[in-house]
Amino acid sequence: MGAAGSKLEKALGDQFPEGERYFGFENFGNTCYCNSVLQALYFCVPFREQLLEYYTSNKSVADAEENLMTCLADLFSQISSQKKKTGVIAPKRFVQRLKKQNELFRSYMHQDAHEFLNYLLNEVVDILEKEAKATKTEHKTSSSSSSPEKIANGPKVPLANGVHKEPVVTWVHNIFQGILTNETRCLRCETVTARDETFLDLSLDIEQNSSITSCLKNFSSTETLHAEDKFFCDKCCSLQEAQKRMKIKKPPHILVIHLKRFKYMEQLGRYKKLSYRVVFPLELKLSNTVEPYTDVEYSLFAVVVHVGSGPNHGHYVSLVKSHNHWLFFDDENVEMIEESAVQTFFGSSQEYSSNTDHGYILFYESLGPAK
Repeated sequence: MGAAGSKLEKALGDQFPEGERYFGFENFGNTCYCNSVLQALYFCVPFREQLLEYYTSNKSVADAEENLMTCLADLFSQISSQKKKTGVIAPKRFVQRLKKQNELFRSYMHQDAHEFLNYLLNEVVDILEKEAKATKTEHKTSSSSSSPEKIANGPKVPLANGVHKEPVVTWVHNIFQGILTNETRCLRCETVTARDETFLDLSLDIEQNSSITSCLKNFSSTETLHAEDKFFCDKCCSLQEAQKRMKIKKPPHILVIHLKRFKYMEQLGRYKKLSYRVVFPLELKLSNTVEPYTDVEYSLFAVVVHVGSGPNHGHYVSLVKSHNHWLFFDDENVEMIEESAVQTFFGSSQEYSSNTDHGYILFYESLGPAK
């Protein structure tokens, strides 16, 4: 990698960002799913900053118990403190911990990068919530107003779909969490029932020759509930025809979009990869939102790409935007790419194509202040 590293340094020259580090990750047999997601998270600046802050404030605790989050914080700290600007790091401790904790990632089979991202973020949330509870127990004598981890009004009531067990808001929630509202309008009395639910990412159904904007419109399209799908209206006290739609009530600071490229085909009895061409813009305007968050703008900063024709084999790489430069991370290798190269990862407009490199998970950062 020495040659490749110096090649990247030469390519960036005087424009090499001050204090930034670009390191490839060693692959331990089948860990490209993990490497590609970790690169995207490392270049998600708010996430990296919070994790490094966590590392600094916890490394002094001698008997701190090792968990997935401490291993991740240690890895990020290792990268950011490297003397060299480029090179290769082996995320061995993190991968060992991941396999020890979750048997799903133990085999040498092809793993799903989206499942890994979901597992990792939820695991970090669980660890932070446990720590917040432990701190709260220790400081029971202090007034509740001094606890920064509590929601301002500290409600004990969970959200309608029971996603929230505790009113603990972690920095992961502050970065990735958005709120969806599921609106159902009774067609007899016009009463609208709204039910909120939180999300850390949005999974979108995809169509051939479409775009993220059209996928989001379909996600929020109105569906009529009738026949055996009728809705029980509390006001009418009976089953009624209704219209239902999902909208984004509160957009997250970092919007993670997962394209559902792996679809179960009943007639085949297995999953198939959809290589559909789905255009994802560098700048995205969210239109399926509710007031006051109309037309929130986002900028693309990372893409996890699935390479291969099927769901059970293949490879993952990632594209990352750092200080206005686009970089391509493929395990140990890191190289600079032109911004125009990002569109080669939209997908294929024909079903059978030699291009099997398709955008799978997209990371967008809000251009407005986090609310």
